[in-house]
Amino acid sequence: MRKLNRVMVLCLSFVLLFTLAGCAGANNPAGQTTPKASGTSYPVQVKDMAGEVTTIKKEPKRIVSLIPSNTEIAFALHLDKEVVGVTANDDYPAQVKKLPKVGDFTINVEQVVALKPDLVLANTANDKQTIERLRKLGIPVLVLGANSIQDVYRSINVTAEATNHLPEAKQLIDGMEKERKEIADKIAGVPKDKRMKVWIELDPNLFTTGGDTFMNELVTAAGGQNVAGGLKGWPKVSPEQVVKWNPDVIITFHGGEKEILSRPGWSSISAVKNHRVHALDPDLTNRPGPRIFQGVKQIASLLYPELFGGKSK
Repeated sequence: MRKLNRVMVLCLSFVLLFTLAGCAGANNPAGQTTPKASGTSYPVQVKDMAGEVTTIKKEPKRIVSLIPSNTEIAFALHLDKEVVGVTANDDYPAQVKKLPKVGDFTINVEQVVALKPDLVLANTANDKQTIERLRKLGIPVLVLGANSIQDVYRSINVTAEATNHLPEAKQLIDGMEKERKEIADKIAGVPKDKRMKVWIELDPNLFTTGGDTFMNELVTAAGGQNVAGGLKGWPKVSPEQVVKWNPDVIITFHGGEKEILSRPGWSSISAVKNHRVHALDPDLTNRPGPRIFQGVKQIASLLYPELFGGKSK
């Protein structure tokens, strides 16, 4: 039961993180910044991923993060000494486990205030009333979020501009782009009509990810074809529909590989017949931050193991 509850929370996280982020839109230029050779000059006005402009009066020294993806961005920008509070859901990097907690999916405003932050990194998944309460208390809040890979880069740049870490942001994004290119180069020789058809199973109730989602973009970047790519959002589909789609590979975010392999009526699916049912580490893909291409590589390695040092299935 605990595992199932965690799965449902994961699905809710997907919806909140990426569907709500769509309010900013993948084409919204919010957060696009130009690195400044001399660094950030304070006070600085920063436009966040929600389109709000926030004035940062001085370089932040006490940062509270309200969601794990923000925390990962901050630490990747070498802001580990400045981050003084995170949520109970934060577990990466390891040192965040020792930091004071300000809630989980529900943020305790009083605990945030007690840490005396000069910057709060919020997210489109956070409660809007919580964000407004913090702003009314005079605390600068930046809202991050991502509905695409480019939005992840914008979130990194928004954080970097506010904290005077633009060179670190450029280095980080350059590294991520290098990871992306390495993956793309490996799968470049796979013909479009030979690319693996993928069924993405978010939970045992057969909720999946449509073609307009961040997860779909990651699967495509890994060289896969999402069988539910013609749908939108996070739909629930019938077992019969999955059989009709006949995916080559099944990726599950809730474990349950054995159950899927023995699921009634699915024995004719190629992925089941060939035992190509794999559990994926959700933290590498459902957190729109610096590790997303580790997630893409993990997916690509499952689709084309022979191209990534594994054995051909």
